[in-house]
Amino acid sequence: MSDKKDFAYRDYLKGMKYKEIAEKHGVTINTVKSWKTRYKWSRDGVHTKEKSVHTKKKGGQHGNKNARGHGPPKQNSNAVTHGFFSKYLPVETLEIMEQINGRSPVDLIWDQIQIQYAAIIRAQQIMFVQNKDDMAKELKNAKYEYYPRSEEDGGGVEKAPVEEEYEIQFAWDRHATFLNAQSRAMSELRSLIKQFNEMAHDDDERRLKLVQMQLNIEKTKAEVDKISSDDDKPIEILIKRKS
Repeated sequence: MSDKKDFAYRDYLKGMKYKEIAEKHGVTINTVKSWKTRYKWSRDGVHTKEKSVHTKKKGGQHGNKNARGHGPPKQNSNAVTHGFFSKYLPVETLEIMEQINGRSPVDLIWDQIQIQYAAIIRAQQIMFVQNKDDMAKELKNAKYEYYPRSEEDGGGVEKAPVEEEYEIQFAWDRHATFLNAQSRAMSELRSLIKQFNEMAHDDDERRLKLVQMQLNIEKTKAEVDKISSDDDKPIEILIKRKS
């Protein structure tokens, strides 16, 4: 992708239009405009730049070892692959793909483990239910009537609701949704950890972090299982304990 961007920049210096550059390199016009803004393309001093480019091309003879590393950038398999996706994926996505090219499968799995674990911890705060009376109320649809304001009130139009539709989630519903989502998330995390342990080297220091992480997961899972079991028959359990 970087090679394609560099070639597109050279065409931009030559005075080609966005549409021409996009068609030549198989990208969208918005992609070309994004490159121009992101990398601050400018045609100032274009003649000097063109001259320096031609000077480089007239360098060492073909086959000369001294010319190695000074020629135009070569296309590689990554550039070909990204060229295939460049018509369909945003520029930011392609740049992320470039950055992760050097990461191993173990590194990628470790990244997923951290993201998944962070999501589980964050969900504790987002989905927290304080007590059985904790209710969430969110406006879903509304209809309004508009009335003109007097000049004394600043003029304009005043909006007044005449019909409102709310989505209400009771504590038990929110908590049940949270438990189900938490259970699925922890199951996925355990699967990722298992893959990491199978692929990582024995001396990988990240294994130590997984030990504590797994302990926290098992503790949370036990708490979720206990709460789920209690929620199935809350009345019967309480009666048996009091008898």
